[in-house]
Amino acid sequence: MPHRVSRRRFSQTAMAGLGLPMILPSGILAGQSPNEKLSFACIGMGGQMRGYLVPELNKLDQTVVAICDVDQRQLDSALQVNELKQARPYRDYRDLLDKESGVDAVIIGTPDHWHVPICEAALKAGKHVYCEKPLAHSVAECRALEKLALSHPKLATQTGNQGCSTEGFRRSFEVIQSGLLGSITEVHVWHPAHGWPNGVDRPTTSDLIPEGLDWNFWLGTAPTRPYNNEIYHPGKWRGWYDFGGGSLADFCCHGFQLAYRALELDAPTRIDATGNDLGHESFPTRCTVTFEFAAKGIRGPVKLIFYSGENNHPPKEVTQGPVDTTGCLIVGSEGTLSAGLWNTDCNVRLKGAKEFRGADQPDVAKIRKTQPRIDTETLKWDPAKAAKGQRPRWSKVNNSHMFEWVLACAGDAKTYSPFEIGARITEIGMLGVLALRMQKPILWDAENRRATDLPEADAIIDPKPSTNAYSPQ
Repeated sequence: MPHRVSRRRFSQTAMAGLGLPMILPSGILAGQSPNEKLSFACIGMGGQMRGYLVPELNKLDQTVVAICDVDQRQLDSALQVNELKQARPYRDYRDLLDKESGVDAVIIGTPDHWHVPICEAALKAGKHVYCEKPLAHSVAECRALEKLALSHPKLATQTGNQGCSTEGFRRSFEVIQSGLLGSITEVHVWHPAHGWPNGVDRPTTSDLIPEGLDWNFWLGTAPTRPYNNEIYHPGKWRGWYDFGGGSLADFCCHGFQLAYRALELDAPTRIDATGNDLGHESFPTRCTVTFEFAAKGIRGPVKLIFYSGENNHPPKEVTQGPVDTTGCLIVGSEGTLSAGLWNTDCNVRLKGAKEFRGADQPDVAKIRKTQPRIDTETLKWDPAKAAKGQRPRWSKVNNSHMFEWVLACAGDAKTYSPFEIGARITEIGMLGVLALRMQKPILWDAENRRATDLPEADAIIDPKPSTNAYSPQ
């Protein structure tokens, strides 16, 4: 089992705050950082891992001791990165977990269809886990991962939806829950077309598998198919339903999470989907997906509408002006909040106003803070060094999402976006993908995990893994 950094190295304030329930925590946090480093392993060494996740760890002065990828070319490229040159390389994540018993935590940046199998293996090995979004590749996987995370309460999990750790997200949460926007009835989230394959089926041809790529292992649980250059790997797998779920799966954990959490939504009861180039093996070129959520408590029913494709935006009566290429609007009877696709913004247009104003406007500024914050500028890890004017190493972080997870790993605390929350947001996205693939409205029976009167949907809700799964060459 990996070592644990002593809880004595953390202030009581930070530990109490990070351990609070995630939907309605309270308090403004300023924690104390550990004096010793943790050890990390990274699995899936593509652009997101090398370009964002590893640099964030580096800002926190943490150590990556092992890396893994089924493509030797990705491993070789990663080993050229300064902070990874001393890391031990692996081609099979199972070998890594077996041999690197001293690793404290694992970061997963593989294609979507590998997320849950690797999360499961890492958690069962006693590792804290950070996994990129979307957490899972099917509704059944979402349910399984939530259950697995809850069964390992001492392990810190974090969904890679960085926006929720920003001041804008947490202030927007507080604005919504304050009632300033009145009765909220609609949420609009939009995203442009992407560069991966859309609205097409797989090629009928095949190419030679590049030397160093274990294509069978890359396929994993997905159905076997021939390799094609520049179609699946690297980077274009997300457009294919066997490996990803297009822009809806990619961004549901960003654009949906503020509404899900602040409005305390449950699973949707109905999902409708329309679009262009439906019925193919890849995500459509253009689509609009509407999720209906039942009334709850004092809140009435809510519709969440997702738009994807070129110039596919909410109607003008909602936007009331020009829009960016991406965005999220939360519409209430007394005002609209513009949160941005990553839910990092807090701009409010109150009823009767012509434009959005920031969180410093008087009506927003007076709203009480209820969500936890970590003040990265006041964190102290060594009083003697701080007294000499030396900056604590933790203050180098500029995005607190990774920071919060590392703190939780060191202190056996909860993160703000653990798997049990991330899995439920992911499930909403997976239900939208289900509606697109079925090309029929989905009446969702959440308790029994099924689409009412649509038994043919079962194969997508809970797909059976390929016999090729987990078989490296």
